[in-house]
Order: sequence, then C-alpha cells, then structure tokens
Amino acid sequence: MSDFGEEIYGFRNARLATMTGDSGYGLIDGYVIWDEDQILHIGKDIPDQFKNAEITDLEGRLVTPGLIDCHTHLVYAGSRAKEFEMRLEGKSYAEIATAGGGIVNTVSATRAASEDELLTQTLARLDNLLAEGVTTVEVKSGYGLDEATEHKMLTVARELEHNRLVNIQTTYLGAHAIPKGMTADDYIDDVCIPALRSAHEKHLVDAVDGFCETIGFTPAQIARVFDAAKDLGLPIKLHAEQLSDQGGAQLAAKYNALSADHLEYISDAGIADMVEAGVVAGILPGAFYFLGETQKPPIEKFRAASVPMAVATDSNPGSSPMTSILLAMNMAATLFGLTPEECLRGVTVNAAWALGLTDCGRLAPGLRADLAVWDVEHPAELTYRMGDAPLHRRIFGGIPC
Repeated sequence: MSDFGEEIYGFRNARLATMTGDSGYGLIDGYVIWDEDQILHIGKDIPDQFKNAEITDLEGRLVTPGLIDCHTHLVYAGSRAKEFEMRLEGKSYAEIATAGGGIVNTVSATRAASEDELLTQTLARLDNLLAEGVTTVEVKSGYGLDEATEHKMLTVARELEHNRLVNIQTTYLGAHAIPKGMTADDYIDDVCIPALRSAHEKHLVDAVDGFCETIGFTPAQIARVFDAAKDLGLPIKLHAEQLSDQGGAQLAAKYNALSADHLEYISDAGIADMVEAGVVAGILPGAFYFLGETQKPPIEKFRAASVPMAVATDSNPGSSPMTSILLAMNMAATLFGLTPEECLRGVTVNAAWALGLTDCGRLAPGLRADLAVWDVEHPAELTYRMGDAPLHRRIFGGIPC
C-alpha cells in the first residue's frame, strides 16, 4: 500500500503504450487512473467514479509500463577496467588471468567487501537504471563461489528494495564459475547446492540460474543444480549457448525454465524445444558488443517461431559493464535487428514473463501502478536515441519518484 491511502490519482492527455495484445504498442490517447499501487482504469475517457481523482495533464507525453531489466549481475565489488585496457593493448586471456584478471578479480574483491561497501557500490549502478524508467530489476549472485559470499550478495540485493523504490528479483547463480582448487563436480556437490539450500531457508532466492558453457559447467552438472532448485520449488533460468552450443537451450526447456539467455549459438532443435516449453529468449547485446563477438543470436528464427524475446543489460564487470536499459534496447536494434516495438516489448511484457511476473510489464486495470513517463511522443524514440534518457517521471507502486 502506498502513502496515498484511499486517494485516487491519474494522468490525462497521455499517449499510453499499454503493451497489451500479442503485437504492437497498444497505443491509446487518454487516461490512466490508479488507487494506491494498482491501475484502475485505462482509456480515452474517464468514468464518472474517477471524476474527483487528482489528475495531472501530461500534455501528450508518452507513458509506458515501468521498464524491467530481467538479467543483471548488479551486486559486485571492484572494477575490471585495467584488464579491459590490457586486452585492448593486445594481452592474451592467459596473460590477463596471470595478472589477476578475469572473474577471479571480481570474486576476490566481492569476498573482501563488507555488505555496506557492496550496497553502496550497487546503489550507484541501480540509480542509473532507475533514471531510465526501470521499476523492476533481476539481480544475480555468482561472484562469491562460497556460501558466505553468495549469501552476502543475495542479502545486499534484498536490501536494495529498502533503499530505493524498486522491485528486486533475486537469482542464485552459484554455478557461475569454478573456484580455484576445486573440480567442477566437487564444487557443485559440496558448495553450490548446499549454499542454494541454505539461501532458500533464509528466503534470499527467487530463482536459480547457471552458466552452461565450455568454460563453465556441463549440462549434467547444471542439471544437478536444477534438480535441487525444483526440489525447493524455485523457478529456473539459464545462461545458454553464448560461446558454443552445449545443449543448454534443450536443458532449459526440459526444466521448463523461465528464460534461456544469450543464445548466440543455439541450434534449431534448441529453438523448437524452447517453443514447446514456452521459454523466453533473453537477448543480451551488451556482452556481444563489449567482447567483440561476431556470432549473433538467430533473431529471424526466434521471430518466425514466435519465441518471446526479452532484452536486458546483463550488467556485469567483465563482459557488459553497462547500466543503461535504453542503450541495451538501441544495441538490440542496431546490432541484432530487433524492431523498436520488439525492443520495448523486450523490456516490458516479455521481461516480466522472463521473471515469472504477471502483475507488471503492461498497462491494464488490476496490474501494479509501475509507470514511466517520457518526454517523447512515440515509443520508437526510446530505442532510437543514444546517450539520452528522456524520462519525465517514474511511478513505482503508485508513488511518484
């Protein structure tokens, strides 16, 4: 319940991109009315029962659902800028790793940081997303690789909601990398799965993810983590087919995952299995751009098969140090060929599906009053612009912020 109590609020003279229906922006010129944290009315006219609502004239501004960043690694400590510089100077991956670079760098810094230090660093990144109309953010663990630090990361992610007006969805990504001194199998069985169970007992986890890749974990190893997640009643997500085809998409489909993300090397069989299981494709252009990759996800095949596509920042220190959802939309269009409509659906309705959320991502009566008001007239401008965040106002749960 918001601070508004029983008051009714709304906007008039608004261009509403409702994102309802199977395609299109669902544009309506008119009113949006809400009470406390729930949308009550969307339409060209205002019903009599809302005549006494406190209505603001938007003078034709665009209103969208609050944007959703459905794939981030927002909680971590330190920076990887030095190894970025080394890579551009021609240093090899082995040379960078020998110098303390790579994920080991982030794991060491995150283990050493206090909760307060992690929270301060993460809030700065989160504020960039909120300034672009984001109201829901998924946040993964995965830079601890031990029980204490994985729990610390998830605890900090939960604390974000107590410091900002935002909905945080936490994802346990213990199966992110293999710590030094352990085999992958021993880590999965002795650290990753026990840490998942204890994190669930502490109510720190909303979903479970894994990195299925030649430099990560095999499908069989990830399946053990997913079996544990299913035993706990937790939904599944998966990093799949980013660098090679390991059958991750089929694995995600087998476990009825919410989403499979990256997917540059997905096979036709993987796409078919995702369609049958209703798995959302997570499109992450930031990592593709930052790493200088050349293999693009098969957008035309996803489109032809009616695979819903979500778009996210993949904000992380190693491969996508980006905290701009609008830039992710622009990259998805310019690098991968998504249309502006697909990009906006990718950060609203499809992003909500990728998190298993049914109360946001669209503008419709009964849904949360999470809104973004923009100083633009047409939704395509949100994908078209670069380095510009034309946000006029953000409404979270009915509260202007």
